[in-house]
Amino acid sequence: MASLSQLVDNVVVNTFELGQPETRIGRRADNDIRIDEISVSGQHAMIEAVPNAYLEGTIDYYITDNESTNGTFVNDIRVDGRQRLNSNDMVRVGWNEFRFIDEEENTLEKTAYILD
Repeated sequence: MASLSQLVDNVVVNTFELGQPETRIGRRADNDIRIDEISVSGQHAMIEAVPNAYLEGTIDYYITDNESTNGTFVNDIRVDGRQRLNSNDMVRVGWNEFRFIDEEENTLEKTAYILD
């Protein structure tokens, strides 16, 4: 299962499991990951878990910025539209840093399909 680990000075202070099809991130109380901090918009971003079309049983994760005031960044690049997350990507929401971890991503138990 994938997760977001919140970091402060490169130390994990909180971990959020991404166990549902959509995970909403923002300052409002109705978000799945609530960040009560002024640099974060009310409904800042969303992470989607999408079944991979080519590897049965594999889930891909995508992040979308919800037109937030301060943007959402992956590896210090502003997210424009929908962006796939890879294990160990750094995600920034406002002043908050997270590491995306997908424990299933790097397993070699499955064979990838070669597309023609």
